[in-house]
Amino acid sequence: MEILKTPEEMRAWRRALPVSLGLTPTMGYLHEGHLSLVRRSLAENEASVASIFVNPTQFGPNEDFDRYPRDEEGDLRQLRELGVDAVYLPSVETMYPEGYQTYVTVEGLSQGLEGRSRPVHFRGVATVVTKLLIAVGPDRAYFGKKDAQQLRVIRRLARDLDLPTEIVGCDTVREEGGLAMSSRNAYLSREQRAAALVLSRALAEAEARFAEGVRSAEVLRVIVSGTVGAEPQGELDYVSVADSETLAEIEGDIEGVALLSLAARFGPVRLIDNVTLGEGA
Repeated sequence: MEILKTPEEMRAWRRALPVSLGLTPTMGYLHEGHLSLVRRSLAENEASVASIFVNPTQFGPNEDFDRYPRDEEGDLRQLRELGVDAVYLPSVETMYPEGYQTYVTVEGLSQGLEGRSRPVHFRGVATVVTKLLIAVGPDRAYFGKKDAQQLRVIRRLARDLDLPTEIVGCDTVREEGGLAMSSRNAYLSREQRAAALVLSRALAEAEARFAEGVRSAEVLRVIVSGTVGAEPQGELDYVSVADSETLAEIEGDIEGVALLSLAARFGPVRLIDNVTLGEGA
C-alpha cells in the first residue's frame, strides 16, 4: 500500500495507473461506517484510494478541530488489511500553504440545516473535496448518506464544476441499538451513548407514522422533537423536513420525496442523523 503525501505524488501515482479508481475521503479515526465505503470502492473499481485529512477549514472557531479523534497508525493498519492500493495523507501545510486564499462555495444547498448551525462548514467541505478530486482523479468517490446535506452539496459541486467523478452515496451504518456510526461517538460517555439512541428511535417513529399515511411535515417534526425532547440528556438543535433534492423546508403536506433530518447535543457532542421519506427512499 502506497502512502502519498503531496498532490504531485498523488497525481504521478494516478497517471501510472490506467485502470478505474475509487476514492474514499475520510478524516480518519476509521470505524465500520468508513470501512463499508472502502469495501464498496474496492468492489466497484480496479484500484482504490482512501484519503485521511482532518480538514481545518470545515471547523468553526468554537468547534473540535484540535481534539478531533485521530489514530493514523490504526487507520493505516485497517486500510492495509482491507487491501487498499494507496492512501493520500497530506498535511495541513500541503493542503493550505501560506497565502492560501481560494475557496469553493455551493450556494443554496449550503444555507440551511447544518449550514445554519455551522456557517463555515460547507465552504470548507466543498473546498477540500474539490482539491481531493483534482489530486486523486478518481472515477468514483464514496460518501455516507448519514451526512445527507454534505452528500447533496458534493454532488452539486461535481455537477456545476463539470468534474468527471461519479459521487456515490452509501447507506448509513449503525451501531447496535440504532445509533449512526460517527467518529464523534468516541466522545460519548456510556450514559450519553445510551441517551443518544433516542435519535434513531425518533426518526423511526416518524417513519412509521409516514408509512401509516401521515403526510403533514409539521406533524412529523413534532413527533421527532417531542421524542428527542423527552430525553433529559439530549438538547435538540433542529428538526427538518425538507425537499430531498433542494433541501427547501416543506410547509404543509409532503408530496414527493422528503429528507427528515435532525441534530442534537449530548453533553459536548453534537450528532446528526436522517431518514428519507417517500417514493425512492
